[in-house]
Amino acid sequence: MAVMTYLEAISAGLREAMRRDERVFLIGEDIGVFGGAFKVTKGFIDEFGPQRVVDAPLAETAIVGSAIGAAVMGMRPVVEMQFADFVTDAFTQVVNMAAKFHYRNDWCVPVVIRMPYGGGLRAGPYHSSCMEAWFVHTPGLKVVTPATPEDAKGLLLAGIRDDNPVMYFEHKHLYRHVRGEVPDGYYETPIGEAAVRRQGSHLSLFTYGWMVHLALQAAHRAAGEGIEVEVVDLRSLAPMDKEAIAASVARTGKALVVHEATKTGGVGGEIAAFIAEECFESLDGPVVRVASVDTPVPHSPVLEDAFLPGVESIAAAIRKLAAY
Repeated sequence: MAVMTYLEAISAGLREAMRRDERVFLIGEDIGVFGGAFKVTKGFIDEFGPQRVVDAPLAETAIVGSAIGAAVMGMRPVVEMQFADFVTDAFTQVVNMAAKFHYRNDWCVPVVIRMPYGGGLRAGPYHSSCMEAWFVHTPGLKVVTPATPEDAKGLLLAGIRDDNPVMYFEHKHLYRHVRGEVPDGYYETPIGEAAVRRQGSHLSLFTYGWMVHLALQAAHRAAGEGIEVEVVDLRSLAPMDKEAIAASVARTGKALVVHEATKTGGVGGEIAAFIAEECFESLDGPVVRVASVDTPVPHSPVLEDAFLPGVESIAAAIRKLAAY
């Protein structure tokens, strides 16, 4: 075990995969000589060379298209979107090519697309978005959202080994703000399995990414008021661990869904629909969602704080639902 930041764990996962398998290579903007916008790949070009750490032009559709072609031919590329927002320029390659090739042609497409996403860094509307719902809605893609350094490494390694295209959402706010123990060497965090981060009996809170940490703070605050919240870190959004969701709702009878993405059309709506359809007899209250406001991400610190879910807004939703 070693204590690492979330960013260091991602970097360690990439090194582990590249040292084990020569088919793994990286491609993205400024990832080689510069070491990446966030320095995840700092020093990689010195160890692995420019053939495996490919500095690409500012052309996301070409980057993802090249990676898909390499994956179809037997390589295992890892693409870095400099910011997740920029994946829009490669949308056709992701949703019409990578996601459908296996269904259409029986081809494996083992590509991982790293998606630095989310707010909290005052980066404004073009560098802070949460667009995971777009890809959860696309059959053929796997979507993972690690919240801890251990899972950041383990889900990355699982994604690289997977024969399907994997959208790997890594939260920028967690890069240097969260530290934790990370196992040495190679290991995988199973894709499609949630983790209960806190046990409770009064209500279940389902979330992922940065919001896991805010949810745990809100749950701790609620515990001081006599409300015991079970916090479930989904970790994987496609496939989603519906068995874990149903089991938690059966234990507590109430469900709160928290995500950073804007509310309308977000993943929370899908979770709420599943609970309403499949867990109705377990419910003792409405399914409640806490999410960001339906606007672009503000640049102003004051406005961004008002836009994002926070510990207090989550705690308020906990109190209201617990009292229902």
